[in-house]
Amino acid sequence: MRFSPSFLDEIRDRVPISDVVGKRVTWDRRKTNVSRGDFWACCPFHGEKSPSFHCEDRKGRYHCFGCGVSGDHFRFLTDLEGLSFPEAVQQIADMAGVAMPQPDLQAERREKERTSLLDVMELATQFFQDQLQTAIGAKARAYLRERGLTGRTIETFRLGYAPDSRNALKEFLAGKGVGKEQIEACGLVVHGPDVPVSYDRFRDRIVFPILSAREKVIAFGGRAMSADAPAKYLNSNETELFHKGNVLFNFARARRASQGADGAGTIIAVEGYMDVIALHQAGIENAVAPLGTALTENQLDLLWKMTPQPVLCFDGDGAGIRAANRAADLALPHLKPGRSVRFAMLPDGKDPDDLVRHDGREPFDKVLANARSLADMVWMREVQGGEFDTPEKRAELEARLRQVTSVVADESVRRHYGQDMRDRLNAFLQGSAPFRNERRPFERGGRERGGLRGAGGPRNAAGPTTISDRLARSSLVSGQQAAPSLRESVLALTIVNHPQLLFDEYDEISTIEFDHRDLQRCWAAVLNAAAANGPRLTREGLVEQLEAEGFGALIGALDQQIRYARLWTATTAAAPEDAREGYLQALALHKRTKALNWQRRELERELAHATEESDLEIVPQLLRTLQEVQFEVTRLENQEAIIEGFGVLSGRVKGPAAR
Repeated sequence: MRFSPSFLDEIRDRVPISDVVGKRVTWDRRKTNVSRGDFWACCPFHGEKSPSFHCEDRKGRYHCFGCGVSGDHFRFLTDLEGLSFPEAVQQIADMAGVAMPQPDLQAERREKERTSLLDVMELATQFFQDQLQTAIGAKARAYLRERGLTGRTIETFRLGYAPDSRNALKEFLAGKGVGKEQIEACGLVVHGPDVPVSYDRFRDRIVFPILSAREKVIAFGGRAMSADAPAKYLNSNETELFHKGNVLFNFARARRASQGADGAGTIIAVEGYMDVIALHQAGIENAVAPLGTALTENQLDLLWKMTPQPVLCFDGDGAGIRAANRAADLALPHLKPGRSVRFAMLPDGKDPDDLVRHDGREPFDKVLANARSLADMVWMREVQGGEFDTPEKRAELEARLRQVTSVVADESVRRHYGQDMRDRLNAFLQGSAPFRNERRPFERGGRERGGLRGAGGPRNAAGPTTISDRLARSSLVSGQQAAPSLRESVLALTIVNHPQLLFDEYDEISTIEFDHRDLQRCWAAVLNAAAANGPRLTREGLVEQLEAEGFGALIGALDQQIRYARLWTATTAAAPEDAREGYLQALALHKRTKALNWQRRELERELAHATEESDLEIVPQLLRTLQEVQFEVTRLENQEAIIEGFGVLSGRVKGPAAR
């Protein structure tokens, strides 16, 4: 029995290949990464003691690096168990819950018709490509050159031009022996009972071929050359070949690029054809686009088949924010362990094409590096611009967050989202307006955290009393909360003294998490002030607002701590470019330290697990790695200690203030 490619694709897509292979092998716990769909085992085709058999859900393929066997779902069953191909198809179809197709003459006829329609679409593609290179395509070629596209890029994406004629394509296809019914079935002409004579759908437009997952042309998108055209962009209508909500532009090419040599890439979803093409030309080949509409559920499933965490890239304007929020709502019910989305927000008024056209990929890479998690997007949407100055409003916020997270179908993910939102809510409300006039216990005695007095703190007759920052952060100072680390103080105070940095680097800066509890609350107030005032925010205005919310003493303590350490780039005296440089250095150290501490905790957890399981082979390697990480953590701590003691220990500073 002959099976249609569409049926085989459907059942392959529904069943992860690991489900097929996993019934015949035991996955290696150390090398397997379930969240990424990356599995390793001893090869079932030849005897071995160390796992060299690799299985990837995203690719739907297996490969043994020992004996060289490789294949897909069906090949695994036919080669390992000796099943015939129809028997292997039957087994996969049963796992997928899909009925086997019955011998159907009509279905076979439709499959042949689909094949012939694909041939017609290929002819149309060649026609549009040829027209772009003729005299009538000169204006379209000029437009593409203005957009910065090279001849190689135009050829790669097979861009073409539809002449400003009602029947140019129709007559070309008729001359090739293509019948009227086939031309209409491909959606290449406008026809119907109320249309006396059919005419070309695409006229005076740059044409973008849209390919299927098997890289066959199934539809076209057209960009109007005339400013008077009713629609700037026009897609093919729904046909036997093309269902718009199930297709992503550049899907097949992006899937290959995302898998790459190590299979660790992601997929970026942008808004339009030109964005995808411009990114490809800049070296970012793993981008796709929905076809002129909001992302659909089926398109999101396509993204997840390629990568566990695609990046959705939207414009930074109001429409882009609304589109991002719609995408967040679309994704939430379908989250699973290891499967989510991230959001990269472009600068207001810019699209990917703008970013890469003049400066290459670096500006866009920076946008991607600052991509936010889905949890961040949900939180920001619910709190942005709101006032929570009454118990009722705070209760309403809590209820909204509970309702938003309740739609997550997976019980484990839903539980963790609920906890994450509760943690954010508690931290947010502790630093919000209703509590701004409360006196903290450590303020009543006139001493700020760690014994440091701020600019507004009381002084005794003997003058300011100061203790070292390292002592202030130690447990020797009992009864007081430890002061922030110098690194965290630099990060916070630099932004307070130079708030313009916050808007230049907002996506990355706004995601900083401080270990110090009160500094984290202060940071929430800084972000709220930035959201309320925008780029108009000045240092004076920010400090005034922070003081009004009860953070004046903290800011004063941070200032004294910074001046004592002589880190002048965090002070008001620093030029903007110097402040930025110092800030970025501190941020890199902060991120590196957090990453190392996370790695240390994970290694300690793995070591404990290996010990409990008596997995003694892996223990020495884990211990060595843990020692290396611990050494690096200690090195960074010592580096920070040297910075803290600079000036004081070297004798360059007399007195603690060092002004």
